[in-house]
Amino acid sequence: METVELHVHNGDHVVTDLTTEVERFCAARGDGLVNVFAPHATAGLALIETGAGSDLDLAATLQALLPREEERYRHRHGSDGHGADHVLPAIISPSLVVPVFGGHLALGTWQSIVLVDTNGDNPQRTVRLSFVPG
Repeated sequence: METVELHVHNGDHVVTDLTTEVERFCAARGDGLVNVFAPHATAGLALIETGAGSDLDLAATLQALLPREEERYRHRHGSDGHGADHVLPAIISPSLVVPVFGGHLALGTWQSIVLVDTNGDNPQRTVRLSFVPG
Protein backbone atom coordinates (compact mmCIF):
# COMPACT_ATOMS: atom_id res chain seq x y z
CA MET A 1 0.00 0.00 0.00
CA GLU A 2 1.28 3.46 -0.89
CA THR A 3 0.14 6.52 1.07
CA VAL A 4 0.59 10.27 0.66
CA GLU A 5 -0.84 13.24 2.48
CA LEU A 6 -2.51 16.16 0.77
CA HIS A 7 -2.42 19.51 2.52
CA VAL A 8 -5.66 21.23 1.65
CA HIS A 9 -6.46 24.89 2.18
CA ASN A 10 -10.25 25.12 2.08
CA GLY A 11 -10.51 28.74 3.24
CA ASP A 12 -14.17 29.56 3.78
CA HIS A 13 -15.43 26.83 1.41
CA VAL A 14 -17.59 24.07 2.87
CA VAL A 15 -16.93 21.88 -0.19
CA THR A 16 -13.44 21.56 -1.71
CA ASP A 17 -12.89 19.46 -4.85
CA LEU A 18 -10.01 16.97 -4.49
CA THR A 19 -10.60 14.97 -7.68
CA THR A 20 -7.61 16.31 -9.63
CA GLU A 21 -5.19 15.61 -6.77
CA VAL A 22 -6.55 12.08 -6.24
CA GLU A 23 -6.41 11.37 -9.98
CA ARG A 24 -2.80 12.61 -10.09
CA PHE A 25 -1.89 10.27 -7.18
CA CYS A 26 -3.42 7.26 -8.99
CA ALA A 27 -2.09 8.10 -12.48
CA ALA A 28 0.83 5.65 -12.71
CA ARG A 29 -0.49 2.97 -10.40
CA GLY A 30 -2.58 0.67 -12.61
CA ASP A 31 -5.61 -1.15 -11.21
CA GLY A 32 -6.62 -1.10 -7.55
CA LEU A 33 -8.46 0.91 -4.96
CA VAL A 34 -7.77 4.35 -3.58
CA ASN A 35 -8.85 5.15 -0.04
CA VAL A 36 -9.36 8.83 0.73
CA PHE A 37 -9.36 9.65 4.45
CA ALA A 38 -9.79 12.92 6.37
CA PRO A 39 -8.22 12.46 9.83
CA HIS A 40 -10.29 15.21 11.42
CA ALA A 41 -13.18 15.20 13.90
CA THR A 42 -15.07 17.85 11.92
CA ALA A 43 -14.69 16.90 8.24
CA GLY A 44 -15.92 14.28 5.82
CA LEU A 45 -15.60 13.19 2.21
CA ALA A 46 -18.28 12.78 -0.43
CA LEU A 47 -18.87 11.97 -4.08
CA ILE A 48 -20.99 14.70 -5.67
CA GLU A 49 -21.33 16.73 -8.83
CA THR A 50 -19.51 20.04 -8.59
CA GLY A 51 -19.78 23.21 -10.64
CA ALA A 52 -23.51 23.00 -11.28
CA GLY A 53 -24.64 24.17 -7.85
CA SER A 54 -24.68 20.80 -6.04
CA ASP A 55 -21.79 21.90 -3.83
CA LEU A 56 -23.79 24.95 -2.72
CA ASP A 57 -26.88 22.77 -2.28
CA LEU A 58 -24.87 20.43 -0.05
CA ALA A 59 -23.66 23.35 2.09
CA ALA A 60 -27.25 24.63 2.43
CA THR A 61 -28.54 21.16 3.30
CA LEU A 62 -25.90 20.77 6.00
CA GLN A 63 -26.89 24.17 7.40
CA ALA A 64 -30.51 22.97 7.61
CA LEU A 65 -29.57 19.60 9.12
CA LEU A 66 -26.95 20.98 11.51
CA PRO A 67 -27.99 24.50 12.53
CA ARG A 68 -25.28 26.64 14.08
CA GLU A 69 -27.20 27.68 17.23
CA GLU A 70 -24.74 26.82 19.98
CA GLU A 71 -27.36 26.09 22.64
CA ARG A 72 -28.46 23.02 20.65
CA TYR A 73 -25.21 21.18 21.34
CA ARG A 74 -23.45 19.87 24.42
CA HIS A 75 -20.12 20.29 22.64
CA ARG A 76 -19.62 24.05 22.95
CA HIS A 77 -15.96 24.99 22.72
CA GLY A 78 -14.69 26.84 19.65
CA SER A 79 -16.65 29.17 17.43
CA ASP A 80 -20.44 29.36 17.34
CA GLY A 81 -21.89 26.16 15.98
CA HIS A 82 -18.77 24.11 16.57
CA GLY A 83 -20.92 21.36 18.09
CA ALA A 84 -22.53 20.96 14.65
CA ASP A 85 -19.07 20.58 13.10
CA HIS A 86 -18.44 17.58 15.33
CA VAL A 87 -21.68 15.88 14.26
CA LEU A 88 -20.89 16.25 10.54
CA PRO A 89 -18.63 13.13 10.21
CA ALA A 90 -21.51 10.96 11.45
CA ILE A 91 -23.51 12.13 8.42
CA ILE A 92 -20.71 12.48 5.85
CA SER A 93 -18.09 9.76 6.33
CA PRO A 94 -14.48 10.78 6.89
CA SER A 95 -13.38 8.20 4.30
CA LEU A 96 -14.33 6.74 0.95
CA VAL A 97 -12.94 4.14 -1.45
CA VAL A 98 -12.90 4.51 -5.24
CA PRO A 99 -11.94 1.84 -7.79
CA VAL A 100 -9.01 2.67 -10.07
CA PHE A 101 -8.63 1.13 -13.54
CA GLY A 102 -5.45 1.69 -15.51
CA GLY A 103 -4.44 4.56 -13.24
CA HIS A 104 -7.76 6.39 -13.68
CA LEU A 105 -10.49 6.91 -11.10
CA ALA A 106 -13.57 4.86 -12.02
CA LEU A 107 -15.98 7.67 -11.17
CA GLY A 108 -19.35 8.27 -12.76
CA THR A 109 -19.67 10.99 -15.38
CA TRP A 110 -20.48 13.81 -12.97
CA GLN A 111 -18.89 12.51 -9.77
CA SER A 112 -16.16 14.43 -7.98
CA ILE A 113 -14.35 13.63 -4.74
CA VAL A 114 -14.84 16.47 -2.28
CA LEU A 115 -13.76 17.40 1.22
CA VAL A 116 -16.74 18.62 3.26
CA ASP A 117 -15.84 20.83 6.19
CA THR A 118 -18.13 23.27 8.00
CA ASN A 119 -15.48 24.16 10.59
CA GLY A 120 -14.23 27.60 9.57
CA ASP A 121 -11.79 27.64 12.52
CA ASN A 122 -9.39 25.33 10.65
CA PRO A 123 -8.86 26.29 6.99
CA GLN A 124 -5.86 23.92 6.70
CA ARG A 125 -6.67 20.21 6.43
CA THR A 126 -4.79 17.00 5.77
CA VAL A 127 -6.26 14.27 3.58
CA ARG A 128 -4.54 10.88 3.30
CA LEU A 129 -4.62 8.97 0.03
CA SER A 130 -3.77 5.27 0.13
CA PHE A 131 -3.53 3.09 -2.98
CA VAL A 132 -4.00 -0.66 -2.73
CA PRO A 133 -3.04 -2.44 -5.96
CA GLY A 134 -5.45 -5.05 -7.24
